[in-house]
Amino acid sequence: MLPITTARLRIDALKSTDAPALRAITDDPAIIAAIHFLSAPFTLGNAEALIRGHVHGVERFLGVWQGMNLIGVVGTGNSGDALEVGYWFGTKFWRQRFASEAVGAVVAALQRENPGRDIVAECRRENRASWRLLERLGFRASGRAGERPGRERLILSGPPPP
Repeated sequence: MLPITTARLRIDALKSTDAPALRAITDDPAIIAAIHFLSAPFTLGNAEALIRGHVHGVERFLGVWQGMNLIGVVGTGNSGDALEVGYWFGTKFWRQRFASEAVGAVVAALQRENPGRDIVAECRRENRASWRLLERLGFRASGRAGERPGRERLILSGPPPP
Protein backbone atom coordinates (compact mmCIF):
# COMPACT_ATOMS: atom_id res chain seq x y z
CA MET A 1 0.00 0.00 0.00
CA LEU A 2 2.98 2.34 0.45
CA PRO A 3 4.02 4.88 -0.56
CA ILE A 4 0.76 6.75 -1.08
CA THR A 5 0.78 9.99 -3.03
CA THR A 6 -1.93 12.62 -3.23
CA ALA A 7 -2.09 15.93 -5.06
CA ARG A 8 0.09 17.62 -2.40
CA LEU A 9 1.47 14.90 -0.16
CA ARG A 10 3.55 11.74 0.08
CA ILE A 11 2.73 9.22 2.81
CA ASP A 12 5.23 6.51 3.69
CA ALA A 13 6.65 4.56 6.62
CA LEU A 14 8.78 6.61 8.98
CA LYS A 15 12.49 5.75 9.06
CA SER A 16 15.01 6.23 11.85
CA THR A 17 16.47 9.21 9.97
CA ASP A 18 13.08 10.95 10.32
CA ALA A 19 13.35 11.10 14.14
CA PRO A 20 14.56 14.75 14.35
CA ALA A 21 11.74 15.96 12.07
CA LEU A 22 9.20 13.87 14.00
CA ARG A 23 10.39 15.35 17.29
CA ALA A 24 10.16 18.86 15.82
CA ILE A 25 6.48 18.59 14.79
CA THR A 26 5.44 16.59 17.87
CA ASP A 27 7.15 18.39 20.77
CA ASP A 28 4.38 20.96 20.98
CA PRO A 29 1.99 21.36 23.94
CA ALA A 30 -1.05 21.29 21.63
CA ILE A 31 0.02 17.96 20.11
CA ILE A 32 1.15 16.35 23.36
CA ALA A 33 -2.12 17.31 25.07
CA ALA A 34 -4.16 15.68 22.30
CA ILE A 35 -2.30 12.36 22.00
CA HIS A 36 -2.47 10.39 25.24
CA PHE A 37 0.70 8.34 24.78
CA LEU A 38 3.06 11.22 23.95
CA SER A 39 5.30 12.48 26.72
CA ALA A 40 6.31 16.05 27.48
CA PRO A 41 8.84 16.93 26.41
CA PHE A 42 8.78 14.70 23.32
CA THR A 43 12.45 13.89 22.94
CA LEU A 44 14.54 12.48 20.14
CA GLY A 45 14.56 9.18 22.04
CA ASN A 46 10.74 9.23 22.13
CA ALA A 47 10.67 9.86 18.38
CA GLU A 48 13.06 6.97 17.74
CA ALA A 49 10.94 4.63 19.89
CA LEU A 50 7.76 5.66 18.10
CA ILE A 51 9.36 5.00 14.71
CA ARG A 52 10.39 1.52 15.85
CA GLY A 53 6.66 0.93 16.30
CA HIS A 54 4.17 -0.93 18.41
CA VAL A 55 3.55 2.02 20.72
CA HIS A 56 0.27 1.59 22.62
CA GLY A 57 -1.12 -0.88 20.08
CA VAL A 58 -0.33 1.21 17.02
CA GLU A 59 1.39 -1.10 14.60
CA ARG A 60 2.62 1.39 12.06
CA PHE A 61 3.29 5.10 12.03
CA LEU A 62 3.32 6.70 8.60
CA GLY A 63 4.95 10.03 7.89
CA VAL A 64 3.14 12.66 5.84
CA TRP A 65 5.43 14.85 3.76
CA GLN A 66 4.81 17.98 1.77
CA GLY A 67 7.86 18.13 -0.46
CA MET A 68 10.82 17.40 1.81
CA ASN A 69 9.03 18.51 5.01
CA LEU A 70 7.49 16.05 7.47
CA ILE A 71 4.20 17.70 8.42
CA GLY A 72 2.21 14.95 10.13
CA VAL A 73 1.76 11.35 11.19
CA VAL A 74 -0.98 8.80 10.54
CA GLY A 75 -0.98 5.68 12.72
CA THR A 76 -2.68 2.43 11.80
CA GLY A 77 -3.30 -0.73 13.76
CA ASN A 78 -5.78 -3.41 14.72
CA SER A 79 -8.59 -2.77 17.16
CA GLY A 80 -10.40 -6.04 17.73
CA ASP A 81 -11.99 -7.03 14.42
CA ALA A 82 -11.54 -3.54 12.98
CA LEU A 83 -8.63 -1.50 11.72
CA GLU A 84 -7.89 1.77 13.51
CA VAL A 85 -6.48 5.08 12.35
CA GLY A 86 -5.20 8.03 14.33
CA TYR A 87 -3.22 11.11 13.35
CA TRP A 88 -1.57 14.37 14.28
CA PHE A 89 -0.09 17.22 12.28
CA GLY A 90 2.31 19.94 13.27
CA THR A 91 0.34 22.97 14.44
CA LYS A 92 1.71 25.22 11.70
CA PHE A 93 0.07 22.84 9.19
CA TRP A 94 -3.41 22.99 10.74
CA ARG A 95 -6.36 24.45 8.80
CA GLN A 96 -4.82 23.68 5.42
CA ARG A 97 -6.74 20.41 4.83
CA PHE A 98 -3.53 18.35 4.91
CA ALA A 99 -4.99 16.03 7.56
CA SER A 100 -8.14 15.46 5.54
CA GLU A 101 -6.11 14.71 2.41
CA ALA A 102 -3.67 12.35 4.15
CA VAL A 103 -6.10 10.51 6.42
CA GLY A 104 -8.55 10.14 3.52
CA ALA A 105 -5.82 8.60 1.36
CA VAL A 106 -4.73 6.18 4.11
CA VAL A 107 -8.34 5.17 4.84
CA ALA A 108 -9.01 4.56 1.13
CA ALA A 109 -5.86 2.41 0.90
CA LEU A 110 -6.89 0.43 3.99
CA GLN A 111 -10.33 -0.16 2.48
CA ARG A 112 -8.82 -1.37 -0.81
CA GLU A 113 -6.44 -3.72 1.03
CA ASN A 114 -9.08 -4.95 3.53
CA PRO A 115 -12.47 -5.00 1.74
CA GLY A 116 -15.43 -5.20 4.09
CA ARG A 117 -13.38 -4.59 7.23
CA ASP A 118 -14.55 -1.76 9.50
CA ILE A 119 -12.20 1.12 10.24
CA VAL A 120 -12.45 2.93 13.56
CA ALA A 121 -11.05 6.13 15.04
CA GLU A 122 -11.25 7.66 18.49
CA CYS A 123 -11.82 11.36 19.04
CA ARG A 124 -12.89 13.78 21.73
CA ARG A 125 -16.17 15.40 20.75
CA GLU A 126 -14.80 18.79 21.79
CA ASN A 127 -12.05 18.43 19.17
CA ARG A 128 -14.46 19.81 16.59
CA ALA A 129 -11.99 20.03 13.71
CA SER A 130 -10.93 16.39 14.02
CA TRP A 131 -14.50 15.19 14.59
CA ARG A 132 -15.68 17.01 11.42
CA LEU A 133 -12.74 15.63 9.45
CA LEU A 134 -13.71 12.07 10.39
CA GLU A 135 -17.37 12.73 9.54
CA ARG A 136 -16.38 14.13 6.12
CA LEU A 137 -14.51 10.87 5.50
CA GLY A 138 -17.66 8.87 6.29
CA PHE A 139 -17.04 7.94 9.93
CA ARG A 140 -20.07 7.96 12.23
CA ALA A 141 -20.33 7.97 16.02
CA SER A 142 -20.72 4.40 17.25
CA GLY A 143 -22.32 5.35 20.56
CA ARG A 144 -19.43 3.67 22.37
CA ALA A 145 -16.69 5.13 24.48
CA GLY A 146 -13.21 4.78 23.10
CA GLU A 147 -10.44 2.86 24.81
CA ARG A 148 -8.46 6.07 25.32
CA PRO A 149 -9.41 8.54 28.05
CA GLY A 150 -12.24 10.94 27.13
CA ARG A 151 -12.65 9.71 23.57
CA GLU A 152 -15.58 8.35 21.63
CA ARG A 153 -15.32 5.65 19.01
CA LEU A 154 -16.28 6.46 15.43
CA ILE A 155 -16.70 3.80 12.76
CA LEU A 156 -16.50 3.63 8.99
CA SER A 157 -18.20 0.64 7.38
CA GLY A 158 -18.75 -0.33 3.81
CA PRO A 159 -16.93 -0.13 0.51
CA PRO A 160 -14.29 2.49 -0.25
CA PRO A 161 -15.48 5.77 -1.73
CA PRO A 162 -15.17 6.08 -5.52
